[in-house]
Amino acid sequence: MIQDNYQTIRQKISQYAADCNRDPDTIQLVAVSKKKESPLIQQVFDCGQRIFGENYLQEAAQKIPDLPPSAKWHFIGHLQSNKAKQAVSLFDVIETVDSLKLAKLIDKHANTLGKSTAILLQINIGREQQKAGVLPEEAESLLKQITSETKLQVLGLMVIPPFSDKPEVTRPFFRETRKLAEEFARKQLFTNNENVVLSMVMSADFHVAIEEGATHIRIGTALFGARDY
Repeated sequence: MIQDNYQTIRQKISQYAADCNRDPDTIQLVAVSKKKESPLIQQVFDCGQRIFGENYLQEAAQKIPDLPPSAKWHFIGHLQSNKAKQAVSLFDVIETVDSLKLAKLIDKHANTLGKSTAILLQINIGREQQKAGVLPEEAESLLKQITSETKLQVLGLMVIPPFSDKPEVTRPFFRETRKLAEEFARKQLFTNNENVVLSMVMSADFHVAIEEGATHIRIGTALFGARDY
């Protein structure tokens, strides 16, 4: 099942990329492996997958040592300040940075551990009170502060759009994110302004995210199957 799911997703990414004249190699799959056991994650790794996304630090700390060192780990959950050191020690990329305080803590622990830590700035693109992320109109100011006051690699933006099972409903949120990224890149606010990361997620399908410029597609259930909570 896992191998079939993986191949189906890879084929869809290639097809959707071709449909909008994008190079499929510019689109990375982030396999969201929360609540999934190490042997199942290993199966996905064996299919060729290398980037995995985890939401919970304690769970990730138990699983990451089980996987080969060539696996790359993205933290995609809400990060509390007192957990920043552990997150830095475990993850290659922290996608959910939304404050200068958190960025400084990550930077501090990265320096202590001798790591070069990469982050994404999480945007609350739907302005939802229950979700983390900086508001779109406050993102530029925060980016300037992070880039001037830390040594973090700021790779791009991450969003979790309002839930909908209709792909077209989420298109405006993805489009707004891409436009923000383009504006910030023109102002040289990222570490690499020629290759800005846009991490997006889609509940129903992900062709809209690819059409609107996503470089990283976070997929869990369609790959691993339903989660048992």
